Parts: sequence; structure tokens; C-alpha cells
Amino acid sequence: MLDRYALALLRPAMQAGARGLARLGLSADQASWIGFGIGVAGALCIARQQFVAGLVLLLASRVFDGLDGALARLTQPTDRGAFLDITLDFLFYASIPLAFALADPAANALAAAVLLAAFVGTGSTFLAYAALAAQRGQKSVAYPTKGLYYLGGLTEATETIACFALMCLWPGHFAALAFGFAGLCVLTIATRLWAGWRGLPP
Repeated sequence: MLDRYALALLRPAMQAGARGLARLGLSADQASWIGFGIGVAGALCIARQQFVAGLVLLLASRVFDGLDGALARLTQPTDRGAFLDITLDFLFYASIPLAFALADPAANALAAAVLLAAFVGTGSTFLAYAALAAQRGQKSVAYPTKGLYYLGGLTEATETIACFALMCLWPGHFAALAFGFAGLCVLTIATRLWAGWRGLPP
């Protein structure tokens, strides 16, 4: 829901950062891997109950997630790069609930499992529509720079990162935050199913 506004707000800074990385010879794919590696390090910190360090690394990871797309647009975006970006993003998003479950299994495991199941739903509706939209030659008006057709929703990347940040700041409330965000994900799944049903007529 908030991604289009966040992207517009951050685009100048991301473009400036991407130009700097390009001068250093860094490619978009390398930026994707660096961001993913930082994100995994953040998840490991969370699993060890080092929540502040996990938050810092989590946010740094998402900076690189924005920079990889900006780097690609400075050169030549590729299907391989888009595939790598979305794959590593989904793996990163799954790693954070898992990390909280490992940090305190008794308190967090059930909520983490529910949130991961919700992520499967939001991810599958997103990717299923993107694949079929590509076959039909559809382009997203709201997100024209994305490598895949970007079907928005109530819980997009911005909301997810904000929720992860709250979890790191108040880890004792992880379960409540996870159940609440999973509920919002269910609404996103429902709206995407409706949008897909209407947007992909026979």
C-alpha cells in the first residue's frame, strides 16, 4: 500500500547511491547478493537475541535491495536480475519470522508459523499474477520500473519492513505483532485474489 510513496520519496537517494556504486564497479546482481547476505546476518543476530544489531542489519539489507534496482536501471535491467532480486527478497522475508522462532521457540514458534503461512499466500498470489500478466503483455502503471508485474496490496515491502522493525524494538511482543500482521496479509491475499480474478478474464 505504501510502496509507491516510499519509492518516490527514496528514489533520488537511491539513484545517487547507485551512481556511486556503479563508479566502484559494483553490478546490480552483486548488490542483490550483498543485501541478502546482510539480511541473513541480521536474521542470525535476531536468532541469538541480538535484536538491535539485527534491526540495523535488516535495514541495511533493504537499502541494498533498493540500490540493486537503481543500479540495474543505470545499465540494462535483465530478466535474470529480476529473478534473483525477487527470489532473494522472499528468502529474506522468510528468514526473519524463523529467526524470532529460534530466539524463543516457546513464545514465538506458533506466531512465526502463522506469519510464514501468510507470507506464502501473499507471495503466491503476487507471483501467480505476475507470471500470467507477463504472458498477456500487461504492464503495471503504478510500478512501471519493476522487473515483474507488481500487484500491490495492503501489506507490501514497506509495511513488512516496518513490522519487522517493531518486532526488533519490542521482541517481547513478537507474537501479537506477527498475528496482527498475518491478519493484514490475509486481507492482502483476498484483495489480490479479487484483482486477479477481475484482471485475468477468460
